[in-house]
Amino acid sequence: MANYKELEGFGVQTLATDPDSPGWVGSIFYNSTEGVFKTVKPGGVPAGTWASGGTMNVTRGNDGASGGTSVNDAIITTGYTGTAFSLSAETYDGSAWTSITNINTGRGNTKGSASGSSTAFIFFGGVIPPITGATESWNGSSWTEVNDLNTARETIGGAGIQTAALGFGGETPAATGATESWNGTSWTEVNDLNNARARAVGIGIQAAALAVAGGAPASVESWDGSSWTVVASLNSPRYGGATAGTQTAGLYSGGDLPPNTAQTEFWNGTSWTEVADLATARRGLFGSGAAGSAVVSGGTTPTPGYVNITEEWSAPDVVINTLTTS
Repeated sequence: MANYKELEGFGVQTLATDPDSPGWVGSIFYNSTEGVFKTVKPGGVPAGTWASGGTMNVTRGNDGASGGTSVNDAIITTGYTGTAFSLSAETYDGSAWTSITNINTGRGNTKGSASGSSTAFIFFGGVIPPITGATESWNGSSWTEVNDLNTARETIGGAGIQTAALGFGGETPAATGATESWNGTSWTEVNDLNNARARAVGIGIQAAALAVAGGAPASVESWDGSSWTVVASLNSPRYGGATAGTQTAGLYSGGDLPPNTAQTEFWNGTSWTEVADLATARRGLFGSGAAGSAVVSGGTTPTPGYVNITEEWSAPDVVINTLTTS
């Protein structure tokens, strides 16, 4: 029978600390500090975990707008504080939230360019009241009112960036499947969702997006730049969750089943898989980032209600397991 050295071309190596490079995947090593043999397996999103992050300056929830590309680049604006719709906005650098210039019109049940950034972001729709189609654009220093949606609505879903975004679904007040495309200047009506829905959330960019859950609580639709196609449903039907990622690698976290849930699911482009739960079950929370590096903040819990907590998601490149004998 061949031994490890004959198979791998070298003997089992001794290391003082566990390796974190994907180049070690498939290897066995001896951890001299712990006195045990270990093996290195592939990591990735399914092995990700949640950790506490910095608290927001303003406690809020109720589906305000958020965006960002990673845990180190996120933006939140508006939302409901429990007593009023907020004018405030904040950015996150991976450790702390910083207040930035207030928006022009406070509102709730709005959405933003999910793949936007802390220096280039738009948000649209919502309820002041009344229901509005107002759109505002952020350039890194100030907010500017730009052209409204063609159809005013709240609980709208959104995806894309500041100059190329998608708005879909929502309530007018009736649930709608209407979809609009933003070119940096104006909104254009395009093909509707297959299922009218409210409180859907978006993942991805203008030309390649997902519409997740909402009034169709488990249903997910994929956008190819011209039309929507129904794809695999969430494992746990719910609404009011937070998203991060792209059309081929995304996360959906929290929401309301009811009751509020901490469940997180990962989309690999084909199907949804349940991964590690949030520490705090909540709905109406804000999500930003990528499938391997995301941040969720705020939201509503039964007790104490609106919260300002933040959780950060990170996925390791490798997973280390201790070898055991029996």
